Amino acid sequence: MSLANMLDPLRQPLFTVLGTPVSWTEVLGFGSGALCVWLVARQHTANWPIGIANNLFFILLFTQAGLYADAGLQAVFITLAAFGWWTWTHGGGPGSTVLPVRRTSRTEWIWLIAAGVAGTALLTLLLDRATDSTVPFWDALTTALSLMATYGQCRKRLESWWLWIAADVVHIPLYAHKDLYLTSLLYAGFLVLCVAGLRNWSRAPGAGAAGSARPAPAEAAA
Repeated sequence: MSLANMLDPLRQPLFTVLGTPVSWTEVLGFGSGALCVWLVARQHTANWPIGIANNLFFILLFTQAGLYADAGLQAVFITLAAFGWWTWTHGGGPGSTVLPVRRTSRTEWIWLIAAGVAGTALLTLLLDRATDSTVPFWDALTTALSLMATYGQCRKRLESWWLWIAADVVHIPLYAHKDLYLTSLLYAGFLVLCVAGLRNWSRAPGAGAAGSARPAPAEAAA
């Protein structure tokens, strides 16, 4: 039995929303994604394995929808999740296994913004010329914002929540445009959870301190 045949049941419609069939893949992506963000907001390390499962479901979903940058982004997320999982449990520095919440430093912001602008431009060009994407710029923009946010999440930077919020504001109408209504609803839920996560992390000890652009010794070992 081929991989395509094994995955075919996940692509089958489970129910219909506004005349559009919703697949098992979208439903499972909805559930695992919501649980993941809820766990991140509470700084629970279980968010990482749940997030990896969510990424696998979304690879299937976004490939079907022609959102190729978002599909490829999920593969990157899996790699970053492994790094984030290790950092959250080992990145607290000597004598500590807990990574504290910190603010993003000025140097980090410079690199993040430069990488985000360059990444959006290059991905837009690639998607426009090499794929049949009908939304190359918006697909590229959400990909860049999500990668920037994931970097911050891996290192527990408070402002990562603002980047997630910005990405969600674009994702919600983008997925509705692609008839992924349940996923659009999921990202509306993500938006609410991100606001809650921002509030929770803002109250964490050390949240007012700026993080160093250089990783701590324990993080550098990654």
